[in-house]
Amino acid sequence: MRLFLALSLSLMLASGVNAADRPIVIAHRGASGLLPEHTIAAYTRAIDDGADFIEPDLVPTRDGVLVARHENEISGTTDVASRAEFEDRKTTKTIDGASVTGWFTEDFTLAELKTLRARERLPELRGTANDGRFVIPTLDEIITLAKARGVGIYPETKHPSYFASIGLPLEATLIAALDAAGWRDAAAPVFIQSFEVNNLKQLNTMTGVRLIQLVAAEGGPADGARGSYAEMLTPEGLKAVAAYADGIGPEKTLVIPRGADMRLAAPTRLVADAHAAGLKVHPWTFRAENYFLPADHRKGEDPRAHGDLVGEIRAYLAAGIDGLFSDFTAEAVTAH
Repeated sequence: MRLFLALSLSLMLASGVNAADRPIVIAHRGASGLLPEHTIAAYTRAIDDGADFIEPDLVPTRDGVLVARHENEISGTTDVASRAEFEDRKTTKTIDGASVTGWFTEDFTLAELKTLRARERLPELRGTANDGRFVIPTLDEIITLAKARGVGIYPETKHPSYFASIGLPLEATLIAALDAAGWRDAAAPVFIQSFEVNNLKQLNTMTGVRLIQLVAAEGGPADGARGSYAEMLTPEGLKAVAAYADGIGPEKTLVIPRGADMRLAAPTRLVADAHAAGLKVHPWTFRAENYFLPADHRKGEDPRAHGDLVGEIRAYLAAGIDGLFSDFTAEAVTAH
């Protein structure tokens, strides 16, 4: 089992991170509330705003290079659908049991992907002023940025079972990149996260860096390793997670639910139960727009307007969390 004390020590040692003194701020896909997600510009803005860690979601190209995209289907975050030369790449695939139609990173070489330009994933809320300005970054480019600026990285392995099934497993490529950066143990400024279980167990045999089991409010791991996320969050389930991971990344309503009036209710026992199992708790995702906020932290009726994100985060900090994912780094830093 990875012990709570060892994790605390490793956080103190993490380069450029004062995580031992306060909960860590994880820039969710970079400063994605301000700039198109998973771009060097978004990561750089998040670092400028005080992030401790920047988060790249990782998917592979056809030639096996890991790049940062929230999903392997990229029509919502790039201009690929408007590119005539790639029209014939549109297809339908089954990803984690769901039928998905679009364009997929595994059908493009890195050189081809580098010709695309990023788009805002939530244009209705965040506009399109920065569409077309930025390229898709590789994991190696993100590591170079993080090392140069003295922050950590918090990569997520996306759909690992699916990619293994098509001959593009993520794990060895990711660990090779971390090893090349000198990031091999719990003192490294790295967390690896996944919604699946078996790939985290595999990673636990390949590296000493810290691992985080992501959990959602509904459903269960796509690899079928457990029946549901709910059973993983019982005291016994959390003990089982602690055998291969250092913490959990729960959907934030699992920490503080919303009542029938959509206001924040009383915290659950999740933080206490996770801490009792020796696990850190890093909930996701904190966003400033009224559309995402609980009713008691909204300002006005416009779903695009920004409400009291700092107040919401402070409620979670009071509940004892150890870190948080936010699209708005500056507000998360202010909340501390």
